[in-house]
Order: sequence, then C-alpha cells, then structure tokens
Amino acid sequence: MPYLELSLRCSESDQPRYENALEDVGALSVTLLDADADTSNEHAILEPGVGQTPLWHALVLTALFPAETNALALLAALESFDPGLDWSSASFRSVEDQDWERAWMDQYVPLRFGARTFIVPWNQALPEEADNPDAAIVRLDPGLAFGSGTHPTTALCLRWLDRLACEGELQGTSVLDFGCGSGILALAALKLGAASAVGVDNDPQALTASFDNAERNGVGERLAVYLPQDEPQATYPIVVANILASALDALAETLAKRVAPGGRIALSGILQGQEDELLVRYAPWFDRLTTDQEGDWMRIEGVRR
Repeated sequence: MPYLELSLRCSESDQPRYENALEDVGALSVTLLDADADTSNEHAILEPGVGQTPLWHALVLTALFPAETNALALLAALESFDPGLDWSSASFRSVEDQDWERAWMDQYVPLRFGARTFIVPWNQALPEEADNPDAAIVRLDPGLAFGSGTHPTTALCLRWLDRLACEGELQGTSVLDFGCGSGILALAALKLGAASAVGVDNDPQALTASFDNAERNGVGERLAVYLPQDEPQATYPIVVANILASALDALAETLAKRVAPGGRIALSGILQGQEDELLVRYAPWFDRLTTDQEGDWMRIEGVRR
C-alpha cells in the first residue's frame, strides 16, 4: 500500500518536540537521518541506539502516514498541537510500500577500519581485501536504530580496537562495551582476538540486537549482555564507551572502576570542544590520556593507574 511521507529538517534540540507532535497526530513511523550526511552513497542512521539522543546537530525527520491522509489537514493539526514549532519547511510526497529496513541495507556497503577490521552487511559478499585469514569480519544487520560503524564516533572506536589487536593488546582478553547498541564494538573485539566480551546498555532492545548479532557471527557464547543495574561488578583490561559526553562525565567514576590497573579505556561520542573537560574529569584515574579526531568528533584514550 502507498503512504503519505512528510519530511522536514530540524535541529537536534527540537527533534523530540517534532517527533512527539507527529506521533500524536498518527504517524505510522518516524525516521531520523543526519542532515549533513552524504546520502549519495549511504544513509546515516541513529547511532547511539534506541531511546538515546541523536548525535547530530541537524536532522532530517521523515514520517509516514496512511495514503488517504490530507496533507493540509495534517499540517493544521500539527500547528495546533505545537504552535511553537516551524512546520513551513515540511514537504510531502506519495511513496510506495516497501521493506524500509531492507531498502536501507541495500545501500549500506562493507566498511574497513584499520588494518584488519571489516563491517559487512549480512546479505553482501566480502570485499576482495577481506578475503584473507587475518581479516576480522563482523556481519551486521543493524536495522534502523543501532550502530553500524558509519558514524565517526563508532569508526574511531573500531580503529582503536584494530590498533590494539595489531599491538597484541586484545588477544585472550576480556572487553567491556559500555553502551553497546548493536554490539558492534564488542563483536569487533571478539573477532580481533578477545576471549570474551560484556555489553551493557540501558535499552533492552539494544541487548537483543547485540545478542542476535553475536549469534549471527558465531560468537554468541562469548558475549554476555546486561542492563546497567544487572551488570556484574568486574574489571576488564579493555573498556570502550561510545556514548554521549554528558554520560561520560556522569559515569566517570563507574567506568574508571571497570578498568583493571594497567588496562586501556576508549571514550567516544565527544564533540570537538568537549574533550578538555573530560580529560580533566578522567585524569584522577588514568595516565597517558590522548585524543584522536574524525570530523567534529573526538575519542579519548588512556591507561588505568
């Protein structure tokens, strides 16, 4: 069946209000895309996971309604629901029914991070350079809500894990992926030589996605997933947290306690300009704190005292 599609550009701060209004007037689905992404070769998706805040400053918000919906009446209802929002940029078109998740996956291409790590859609062939015994291949079906590696925050962490593996730091270790989303970082660590991994996320759907992806990659028995309140109190030689800067600040002591003495930590989800405050925040527990950057995003790494 066809649908009426509404699209508009909005800021990250206004996104919850727009989404709330659209859902209140009967939107069948609401999708968020990075307004600054290069859509000529891929569609960016919501990176931090279901229930978390988008990382982008500007978003394109798309909502689907039944085909018989009157666009003018819909706009009137939206303006009445929240008069403080600007609906003048909204555009409409009729779209045919399709499998939206699979349509997105058809545009998601294999990606390489560092020397050995490849993230490959489950329904696509391996790239030629990944067809070798040393390649660490993660087959992923991220859907519309979980991390796929396309966002710089995830890419920074994947390259960090790849480097640790090349330096012999991952082999046989245990890894904590805090804010695991799709489980992509935990799975990459396991494929790169870690013996076991734990994924923690505050969204049960993220835990389901992580475990399903682990099963698909043949490492289900080596990955355990927990809600934060259920996470066993343990320390790890490798900890990675790809969440927002505000959460990294609030969880500094918790994350520091998870890293074994001499262990390594990577913190991502940090916009350029937010790193200095976090470097000070983590300095009481970590030495050799350094940063790396991709675009507007930063990664901090350090070694536990």
